[in-house]
Amino acid sequence: MREANMFFSVVAAALIVSLAVVLIRVVNWVWIKPKKLESYLKRQGLPGTPYTPLVGDTKRNVKMLMEARSKPITLTDDITPRLLPLTLKMFNSHGRTFFTWNGPVPAIMITNPEHIKEVFSNVNGFEKATSFPLIKLLLGGLASSKGDKWARHKRIINPAFHLEKIKNMVPAFHHCSREVVSQWERLFTDKESPCEVDVWPWLVNLTADGISHAAFGSSYREGQRIFELQGELSQLIAQELKKSYIPGLRFYPTKKNRRIKAIDKEIETILRGMVSKREAGEAEHSDLLGILLASSSEGYGMSVEEVMNECKMFYFAGQETTSVLLVWTMVLLSHHQEWQERAREEVRQILGDDNNTKPDIASLSNLKVMSMIFNEVLRLYPPVAELRREVNKEVKLGEITLPAGVKVYIPTVLVHRDTELWGEDAGEFKPERFKDGISKATKNQVSYFPFGWGVRICIGQNFSLLEAKMAMALILQRFSFELSPSYVHAPQIVMTTRPQFGAHLILHKL
Repeated sequence: MREANMFFSVVAAALIVSLAVVLIRVVNWVWIKPKKLESYLKRQGLPGTPYTPLVGDTKRNVKMLMEARSKPITLTDDITPRLLPLTLKMFNSHGRTFFTWNGPVPAIMITNPEHIKEVFSNVNGFEKATSFPLIKLLLGGLASSKGDKWARHKRIINPAFHLEKIKNMVPAFHHCSREVVSQWERLFTDKESPCEVDVWPWLVNLTADGISHAAFGSSYREGQRIFELQGELSQLIAQELKKSYIPGLRFYPTKKNRRIKAIDKEIETILRGMVSKREAGEAEHSDLLGILLASSSEGYGMSVEEVMNECKMFYFAGQETTSVLLVWTMVLLSHHQEWQERAREEVRQILGDDNNTKPDIASLSNLKVMSMIFNEVLRLYPPVAELRREVNKEVKLGEITLPAGVKVYIPTVLVHRDTELWGEDAGEFKPERFKDGISKATKNQVSYFPFGWGVRICIGQNFSLLEAKMAMALILQRFSFELSPSYVHAPQIVMTTRPQFGAHLILHKL
């Protein structure tokens, strides 16, 4: 009896110690560490919002977002209040550098081009933010890799985006674009009557088809299923990003968490099936999957898991970037008919009047007016409204010393529309500002970065722009378009900057 009592006493003491350790860690995470970081930042004169335990500014930000999204805006309105309402409010009241709270973590917002350049240049001091595990389900490859792993993966993937490899993708881009415009043509009862079309889902499918061919070659139909699953996954993850991040909560078996897990498992099953087919003798090295598997088989490359992560990242990032670029281009050209006609005339001059002509990479590269238009669309509607980095060791940023444990946010959409950097017409659609190139337009400042900047600039940038040029060239050859009376302008963030209610346009067959 005495020994039993002693045993229970030891167990009880161990439980008390364990609970005390857990409690201390929770208190440190929720209160002590955030207050220390807040004090450290404020002592350097950095303004910010007061810390609210655990939630930070999350509830406030979500409330502001919901209020902003409750009403549409006009095409000439600034989209920043709809995408980053709290950031814009703080920018207007606190200046170029300040901090808010992402749960118990301070997020330093920077809008000064020199500071932005420092962050992009110092990839070891300002690492890609990967602390939200669900993001890795979509962007677990090169986009979130660090250090030696990132350098190794980039070296392996780079050949897939060399000009010669991208050139091989042009026929696939043409095929996918031709399919969509042909289906649009079949919607018309006669040539004289216009047709209303929500172009957004069509453009999403077009770019998904293009990426499927580029990433998976002859296995592109399986790739299309991955696209469907990743679309659902991005919606679920976007909902979770609105909440305060609590470690381990994603493992709780809620209906949403179970669905996220099931989607990820199905994607991995499809990818493993593709890999198995290739390993069984389906030799195809021109697509991304083939290039990655070739590196793996040579012993110095990636594991199968790493290959799958890169494919998922490329598929999601590539498809999202191109589809949102195309949809906002069509919306803005619908509003600015003079630029639509200039782009169409350029297409006619370079590609001719024969709609059966297949553009090659040289002719697409010569579409200079279209390049100016794309640059301006990407300035006003960047695919990613806010870029994030994390600080894991003390680092200098200008005159400020940032401690380990904070994050750095770069509000792309705010910087791209900043009147101090771009002039009083910063909110206007003026592609001519890019007529002499990006450096001249930005006055050599780091104030334009729709694909990132520096050594970690998006590796698929040229791929995306070439696919978008092919699609727009074929669309302009066959249709003129204008905004439908039913069009509602309501950009929103669902991982990328998408149209909340689609993009209803009136198409006229040429």
